[in-house]
Amino acid sequence: MIDLKYRDKDYLVQYDLDSELFDKFNLKVIDLIPIRKVYTLITTEGEKILKRIDYTLEEFEFIVEALKYVKPNYSKTIDFLCSKDGLPYVKWKGEIYCVTDYINGRECEFSNPVDLSIATKGLAELHKASEGFKYNKYNKNKCGTLISSMKRKKEEMLFFKNMANIYMKKRSFDTIFLNKVDYYLSKIEESIKVLENTQYLKLCSEEDKVVLCHHDLAHHNILIKNNEAYFIDFDYSIIDLRVHDLCNFINKVIKNFCYDMEKAKNIIEIYRRENSLNGTELEVLYGMFVFPEDFYGIAKDYYTRRKNWEENIFISRLNRKINAEGDRIKFLQQLNSNL
Repeated sequence: MIDLKYRDKDYLVQYDLDSELFDKFNLKVIDLIPIRKVYTLITTEGEKILKRIDYTLEEFEFIVEALKYVKPNYSKTIDFLCSKDGLPYVKWKGEIYCVTDYINGRECEFSNPVDLSIATKGLAELHKASEGFKYNKYNKNKCGTLISSMKRKKEEMLFFKNMANIYMKKRSFDTIFLNKVDYYLSKIEESIKVLENTQYLKLCSEEDKVVLCHHDLAHHNILIKNNEAYFIDFDYSIIDLRVHDLCNFINKVIKNFCYDMEKAKNIIEIYRRENSLNGTELEVLYGMFVFPEDFYGIAKDYYTRRKNWEENIFISRLNRKINAEGDRIKFLQQLNSNL
């Protein structure tokens, strides 16, 4: 059923594709097709998406409630199909499954200025629709935690440095990492200092600045349909400042385009047409950009084995991030001068 070359095959084989599971959703499935980490179901009720939830039920319920809140003012998100029990999920053989409607759109192309404009406008509208959302059953509110989070990440980086130094026989990744880690530690310190000199905590108290952040704005999580942006896969969503999501989005867009300042400026300008940003937000946004997220992320992936990659893939990705640092610094200088 699954092509052995399919990159997510190890994940997809964990699905239990039993007809009784589909029956619990009141679906008659004619065929199914793997797409990334989900299955498209061809059913008598139309096309659907089957997803295995690999996080807690409490986290899933947060997503359901958040999207219910957003729906009246921004309908272009996913809809969960209720089971025969009236719930937006089914517990099946120790796992949790959900089914959503299929959105017949194409993945956003960040190289396409029109797509980028549509996605940015949609993100601003999504944020506006989620203003005021609160959720007390499960703590997904990260507002006010950014500086302490960066300090924790600095400690993690120091721990990785100590790990690499301890090894008698260092691998190539260790050698490259140790050659650059002090520089990136200084960038983390700079990021913390910038944020401590802003009104970050005051900003967190302003309700219209705190929204549902998608938190994983990769191109494949934004679908373009009828010249509108549809957002899918809210697995990592949190409550935080809207500039958190904006930083995440801009980073996803520009890091593969030599940190193109014009692309970043266009995103900010389009966003501000729908959802104004004040000076404090832009200062905080700059502080977020200073943090070397890519270097930290690949180091954590390697030393905690979060990713099951071959050594050469880790090395290739680490080198790519290091080689892009010149462009990133030039971008930061330009961004700072434009604030």
